[in-house]
Amino acid sequence: MDFTEGDLLPNLVGMSSLPAVSYIQERIADFKPQIGLTLGSGFGFFADSHLQADCVIPYADIPGFPVSTVEGHKGQLVFGRVGEKRVVCLQGRFHFYEGYSMAELTLPVRVLAALGVRDLVLTNAAGGIREGMCPGDFMLIRDHINFMGANPLRGPVPEGMGARFPDMTEAWDRKLRALAMESVPGSGLKVHEGVYIAVTGPSFETPAEIQAFARLGADVVGMSTVPECLVARACGLRVLGISCVTNLAAGLSGGLLSHTEVFETAMRVREPFADWLGAVIADIEETA
Repeated sequence: MDFTEGDLLPNLVGMSSLPAVSYIQERIADFKPQIGLTLGSGFGFFADSHLQADCVIPYADIPGFPVSTVEGHKGQLVFGRVGEKRVVCLQGRFHFYEGYSMAELTLPVRVLAALGVRDLVLTNAAGGIREGMCPGDFMLIRDHINFMGANPLRGPVPEGMGARFPDMTEAWDRKLRALAMESVPGSGLKVHEGVYIAVTGPSFETPAEIQAFARLGADVVGMSTVPECLVARACGLRVLGISCVTNLAAGLSGGLLSHTEVFETAMRVREPFADWLGAVIADIEETA
């Protein structure tokens, strides 16, 4: 599916009135971000190592903005450049299991759209379900299953706050996936494509649940990302999703699961991943 200019430029009047938007615009002056980036568990260092930062704003300073409470999520907006691309990076994301409502945890996506972002890259840590996936592999999200029991688009939609019934036939942009796959050779990474199933957490899944998810067609399981994608598509943004397989899902490894394992795997592959991600971001505008 190809998107027209009208699809990519929705009416953002409602979002531009958000207090968070006004506060951020005052801080960043004439900086106009093109690409938004959410960094999942263990990958926040990308903003320090690959982004030429112009402005850093702690989440706690932004009116109405949620604050990260999970280890490995630094909790700040970083505005800067990757090559010639102007990027705003969410160095730390928010999760339903932290106690935030769907509206709260997806507010940053609406803010990024109001700031002018048109492409959104979402990264996460996930448990591998599909046979042949190993910790340290990556997966480009081709499609998703929302198993969280909630949708951030539910409820009233003020004028200018995005589409009421966004089409999700191609929630994850095909052209951006192709661009990302073209950048894989030479990275040393093993990259798959597949389906991400989102659950609420924070408990890891049971072996029986993983067997059920496999039958549903899921390739990896995680506790984030889908709400952000839903709101991004309602706002007319194109979305690229990248999952790091940080562990095998419950019942597939013979051992117990822990957040420590997730973080350690992300740390092991973070440097080649960051190089790959930087190359992808640098090429987005030329191909997409």
